[in-house]
Amino acid sequence: MPSIEIGKLTCEERLQLIEQLWDSLAESPEAVPLTEAQRQQLDRRLDEFDREGPGGIPWAEVYQRIRSRSL
Repeated sequence: MPSIEIGKLTCEERLQLIEQLWDSLAESPEAVPLTEAQRQQLDRRLDEFDREGPGGIPWAEVYQRIRSRSL
């Protein structure tokens, strides 16, 4: 693995490096282990989603709220 002097990188270069690292992890999510607590939390959230369906506010309503504040 090549050595990188992170302190010598610009902020933009560091952000690009983070993006490249993240993308490389996303290519094989099975390689990133979950803790038991994380797995249980995901199971709870999936169960809640199955019971209640999707939550949140539709984008059109969010957009309208933002627009009305800026006037």
